[in-house]
Amino acid sequence: MRFVPPTFYQELGTRIARFRQECGLTQVQLAESLGVSQQTITSVEKGRRRVSVSQLLPLSKALGLSVEALLGQQKAAKKRGPTPKLIRQMELISQLPKAKQRFVMEMLDAVLKRAS
Repeated sequence: MRFVPPTFYQELGTRIARFRQECGLTQVQLAESLGVSQQTITSVEKGRRRVSVSQLLPLSKALGLSVEALLGQQKAAKKRGPTPKLIRQMELISQLPKAKQRFVMEMLDAVLKRAS
């Protein structure tokens, strides 16, 4: 078994916090997506609590990263595609009544048309 330096978990927590913030996620939102408490996320980000192996893949997916990037084994290259925040917003929109969904889509179309 290989020795893990004490700084590993602090550095991992720092990376998690940075990637979470870059995704526009709060600790509460990340915790909800992983099925853990906000206090757990706080402890992980401060390096006081270890991330379980079973949580590495869900955590990396929630942050839009590879497990390797999350662990600091490669340069973090953001995956192309919608951000986790946008995906959450789309899920919330899909739960609205059809009339409200149409309204949101019309608003998005108007904003996008204006931007181009």
